[in-house]
This record gives sequence, structure tokens and C-alpha cells, in this order.
Amino acid sequence: MQGEELKEGEDFYWEEGRMVFTEAYHRKRGYCCGSGCRHCPWREERKGEG
Repeated sequence: MQGEELKEGEDFYWEEGRMVFTEAYHRKRGYCCGSGCRHCPWREERKGEG
């Protein structure tokens, strides 16, 4: 994913002045960053860890 340009509406959208990454962006990135992102496809898997 490095070096690719982000596409508004596909990879992210703006909400109250903040950039919100979409599920499509997270899937392209391929891993969870652990920041609790709203559209993280791995969020449910992480809840069971620890």
C-alpha cells in the first residue's frame, strides 16, 4: 500500500474535520494498527485477545 495515493470516498471520508478510513482501506493495508478504528475489519478478532 505504501506509495499509493488515497482516494476520497474509497479509502477515506471526512467527518467533523477528521479523516475516517474505510473498511476497504483497512483491507488494502492488510493488518490492524490497534488504534480502534471505526471500520477495522479485524476489530472483533482483537476483542478476544489478551
